[in-house]
Amino acid sequence: MASDREDTTDTEAAPAAPRRKVSHRGVALSCVAFVVAMTGAAYAAVPLYQMFCQVTGFGGATRVAASAPGAALERMVEVRFDANTAPGLDWEFAPERRSVQVRVGETKLAYYRVKNRSDKPVTAAATYNVTPAQSGYHFAKMQCFCFTDQTLQPGESLDMPVVFFVDPAFAEDPEMRGVKTITLSYTFFPKATPLAAGAAKDGKAPL
Repeated sequence: MASDREDTTDTEAAPAAPRRKVSHRGVALSCVAFVVAMTGAAYAAVPLYQMFCQVTGFGGATRVAASAPGAALERMVEVRFDANTAPGLDWEFAPERRSVQVRVGETKLAYYRVKNRSDKPVTAAATYNVTPAQSGYHFAKMQCFCFTDQTLQPGESLDMPVVFFVDPAFAEDPEMRGVKTITLSYTFFPKATPLAAGAAKDGKAPL
């Protein structure tokens, strides 16, 4: 009798092993699919986050406007211009003017100048933000050089325009009641320059 019970138990337990293998394979495939999905979501989140910031002014990002306001108000605001370069970028970067007084709703034109001080062509792109951060929703740009690759030859300089205005809604926002100065800040970051066709890389001929 004891022998019969042992045989029966072994027979019933045998099919369990392949079920566990199938289960583990399913978990592994689910994990791979999750990682792929999250990676794709991360790449998609970058442009979506940038769009969100430009529309809402979140994080000190300015808005993008297609047209200027109909009229300017009497309230004045000082707009200061700030320029920075990331480590490793040998560029001279500065605003033409450090600050300007503007009426709320008035369209203004400002210039930044950049110069490549290195002995080789360099490509870079600028990011931006405004302070105080909550004023970003009311600071709108109609023309800007931000997020656009700029390639300068050795010693080359470039004047870059910024067309902007402070939205009239700024004057009605309780949070902006004590704000008299807005700082527009740009930072240039170096970008990798693609190799020209047939160019050598690391001393090796291209494949």
